[in-house]
Amino acid sequence: MTTIDPHSPVPKYFQLRAILLDMIEGSELPVDAPIPSERELCGRYGLSRMTVRQGVDQLVSEGRLYRVPGKGTFVARPKIEMPLRLVSFTEDMLARGLRPGAVDLDRRTVPADARLARIFEVEQGTGVHVIERLRTADGEPMALERSHILASLAPDLLDRRLADRSLYGVLEAVYGLVFDAGDQTIDAGLADAVEARHLQISRGSAVLLLQRRSYSGGVCAELGVSTYRADRYQVHTALGNPPRRT
Repeated sequence: MTTIDPHSPVPKYFQLRAILLDMIEGSELPVDAPIPSERELCGRYGLSRMTVRQGVDQLVSEGRLYRVPGKGTFVARPKIEMPLRLVSFTEDMLARGLRPGAVDLDRRTVPADARLARIFEVEQGTGVHVIERLRTADGEPMALERSHILASLAPDLLDRRLADRSLYGVLEAVYGLVFDAGDQTIDAGLADAVEARHLQISRGSAVLLLQRRSYSGGVCAELGVSTYRADRYQVHTALGNPPRRT
């Protein structure tokens, strides 16, 4: 059994965090399993209740554990890595073995304001379809998506069924619109009341705000603005050292 080293420069609460994390990642504590009680952790590792609570709080704040009032603390589902490539939500979820879903929230055609006109490189007033959907994985709310698409590229798009379908798949199959390039920015944010209600999280919870421009043949054809649950997503990227000059 891993023990707490009282002589280590690493704080005891952080040592406990590492022990619990090892139990989670080693499958000793599976998803939704309760962790040992504070009293049990205190006795097992010779720690004060305050130290134990601090270590557990750390994992709760990281999204590795979650609390249920009156019942205890449990292992959270692992976060999904945010895809840093041009792929639809549907394709991404299917690749992870999850069942993707989409709930229509709103759809309309609006005249492009100055910002949209600049992004799409069209005249102000040009028609732009706006489609808002709640995206789910195995029935769990994951993200709110608002897609802006030039109406001239998909004239009757708003008349088509999009619930539980891949928007990119429809655009390709029906209109021959294939996205071959894109760029994306990711910011941190806090859920407002509407976002919190749809995503089933508390108002003010951390979220990831994504803005993606998708191109087809060098032309910007879609602007996507999405709000993702930060407790279910994380960003991962590979790093490398640039070659050193000799």
